[in-house]
Amino acid sequence: MTATTSELGDGRIDNWIVDASVHVTVGVLVLVTMTAAAGWVLRLAVTGRVLDTGGRWALVVAQVVLGVQILLGIKLLDQGQGIGQLYIHYVGGLLPMGAFLAGGWFARGESARSTRILAALLALGWLSAVMAFAIGQAYVNR
Repeated sequence: MTATTSELGDGRIDNWIVDASVHVTVGVLVLVTMTAAAGWVLRLAVTGRVLDTGGRWALVVAQVVLGVQILLGIKLLDQGQGIGQLYIHYVGGLLPMGAFLAGGWFARGESARSTRILAALLALGWLSAVMAFAIGQAYVNR
């Protein structure tokens, strides 16, 4: 059985409806992956080591999940949801991505000092993600 074009709509993203629960679920994944990445890099920074392969993969996974979360948030705003949380989501949601970008520019983990800077940036990004999630949940549960 195949779906016809009329059953699927015209396929434009404007016609897709994303449920807010998907954003919450991916938000939990963001917290888990950001915690793993920040924890891994922090452990390396404390022991004075450079960023290893496991740390790089943890960063990549966290960045991809965060990117998906940002796109879902933009789609939800496009649907008219979450307007009351707009500014906290811009600040809390985009700061972690900014931390990753700054880490890529200034702290690639190629030296012990660079790994410490990266750990500090990831800690800032992690705190921002936790803040955005907690405040978002406070508004959602009202």
